[in-house]
Amino acid sequence: MKQHTSFNILLADDDVDDYTFFKEALKDFSIPTSLNWVHDGEQLMQELTNETKELPHILFLDLNMSRKNGFECLSEIKLNEKLKELPVIIYSTSFHKVIADKLHKNGANYYISKPSEISDLKKAVRKMITLVVEENVSQPAIENFVLTEERKNYKTQFWFSNFFRLPFSPNFN
Repeated sequence: MKQHTSFNILLADDDVDDYTFFKEALKDFSIPTSLNWVHDGEQLMQELTNETKELPHILFLDLNMSRKNGFECLSEIKLNEKLKELPVIIYSTSFHKVIADKLHKNGANYYISKPSEISDLKKAVRKMITLVVEENVSQPAIENFVLTEERKNYKTQFWFSNFFRLPFSPNFN
């Protein structure tokens, strides 16, 4: 990424508290940032496909959103020629290794399980922004895909496979 006046971040998350927490994590960052927020998957895809708007430098994508979930949005983004190079960081309370592996396979750049401490979120978000600024946000090997992993956030595979309409193979074998 070349010199910009502000680093544009798009957060897709339906929880206003998580948005506030995320916004707080960006305070006092050495790179000027601009945070835009959408609260559901349909609004996200409208924002990204609006021809009059500039794409963000990075997208932080929650999985559990109304109207269109993060899995569906990731699939649409990676299948769209205009959007497929957009760095997508999964940012979700829910975590399961099998799901993280599928998200990696389907093109997400990194996975951040929403940390409970603001300091952990600051570290993870700043690492992502720094990688994008340095033009080095290519998808890592699977063992380095998950940046933060809160054990309290583990959910069962059953919950995921029955809650989401996955655009990729629902067979987790």
